[in-house]
Amino acid sequence: MKIALGVTGGIAAYKAAEIVRLLQDRGIRVQVIMTRAAQEFVRPLTFAALSGEKVITGMFPSGGEDAPDLDSANLDSAIEHIAVAQSIDALLVAPATADVLAHFGQGIASDFLTTLYLATRAPVVVAPAMNVNMWNHAATQANLEILRRRGVKIVEPGSGYLACGMTGSGRLAENEAIVAALLEALGASQDLAGETVLVTAGPTRERIDPARYLTNRSSGRMGYAVAEAALRRGARVLLVTGPTALTPPGAAETTRLESAEEMKDAVLRLLPQSTIVIKTAAVSDYRAKSASGQKLKRKGPITLELEPTADILKEISLRKQTQIVVGFAAETENVLENARQKLAAKKLDAIVVNDVSREGVGFDSDRNEVTIITHDDVVEVPETTKWEVAQRVLDQVVRIRQRRKLPVRA
Repeated sequence: MKIALGVTGGIAAYKAAEIVRLLQDRGIRVQVIMTRAAQEFVRPLTFAALSGEKVITGMFPSGGEDAPDLDSANLDSAIEHIAVAQSIDALLVAPATADVLAHFGQGIASDFLTTLYLATRAPVVVAPAMNVNMWNHAATQANLEILRRRGVKIVEPGSGYLACGMTGSGRLAENEAIVAALLEALGASQDLAGETVLVTAGPTRERIDPARYLTNRSSGRMGYAVAEAALRRGARVLLVTGPTALTPPGAAETTRLESAEEMKDAVLRLLPQSTIVIKTAAVSDYRAKSASGQKLKRKGPITLELEPTADILKEISLRKQTQIVVGFAAETENVLENARQKLAAKKLDAIVVNDVSREGVGFDSDRNEVTIITHDDVVEVPETTKWEVAQRVLDQVVRIRQRRKLPVRA
C-alpha cells in the first residue's frame, strides 16, 4: 500500500517526519510531496532519507513552477502528477495550511500538490495547522465545509500554545491521531491495538546433507500478508519465518530460521509475549532421521529414513494460557472433515483450510480460497488476494476475542 504525504509551509512541517516513520511501521510506503514554502522549514533530503522514495518538490524537473517548453526529456515529469494520482491508495496532507485548504476548496491547481488533489480519486485526509485567527476565519471554515461535503476527512487541530505566541485552536493534531484517521480512510481499523500477534510463515527446510534438504512449495506470502495486516490494525507483530524470498514488513519483529525444530524453539520462546498466535507456516512433517555430514554421492537408488518433526501446534495448545490460536491446514481431500478434526485435536480457536490441489491458488500464488472454521462459524472466503484473506482471518480473531470478552493486554 502506498500513500502520498503532502507537506505544506508551516512550522509544524517538521512533525511530518515522524508521520512518515509511523506509517512505515505499519508497512505503508510513503511518497512525500513538498510545497515550495515547506522547503523553507524542512529540506527534501530529510524526507528522501526517511521514506526511501523520491521527494517531489515541483511540477517540472527543475523543481520550479516556471519551466521551459516541454521536450521528451521532461515530458514524463510534467505528467507525473497523473501517475502518482493513479498509484496511491490515499492522499494525506499534514500539516495543511490555510493556503492549501483554500486551493483544494476552490479547485485551484497551482503546484504539484494541488494538481494531485484534483487528479486523484483516492481518499483524502487533511490535518490543518495554523494561527488561531486564521483557523477561525470565516474563509477557512467555509473551505473546510466544502471539503467535508466532498468527502475529505479533516483531522481537527488541537488547542494550546501556538508557535506564534497565541493560545487557541490551530495546533497540528497528534501524529498518532493523524495516522489513525488515515488508516480509517484506508479501511484499516485499529481493532488490534494493544495485541501482540505471533505469526509463523513460510516453509521449513530439513537437512539431508550439506547440499540437500526436504521442503515444500510455501512462498510465505500468506503469513507475510497476515503480519502486515495485523500491523496496520494496530498490533505488535512477532514474525517467525522460514526461508522465503520476501521482505518482511519493516515494523515486524522478525526471527529467521530454517528447520521445524528451530521454529518450535522460537515460537515457544515468544509464546508468553503473545496474545494471538496465527500459524500459517507450512512446517515439514518429516525430516531425515540421520542427516549426512557429507554430500551423498549418486550411486543409484537409496533409501532415506524419515522421522516426524515436532508438532508445533500441539506444543502451543499444551502451553497456551489465554492466547487465541489460529491454525492453517493445506488439504487435498476431505478438506472440511480433516480441518474440523485438526481444530478439535489441537484445541484451536479457529482453523483456516484450503484445497492445495487446485492450480492458481494457495502455494506459489498471490491468491487463495479458504474456509475459516471456528467453534461457532464456518466462513467461506471465495478466491481473492492473500491480503484480503488475511483481513478476513483477522476479522474472525476479533470476533473470537469479543465473544470471549478478553481484555486487551497493553
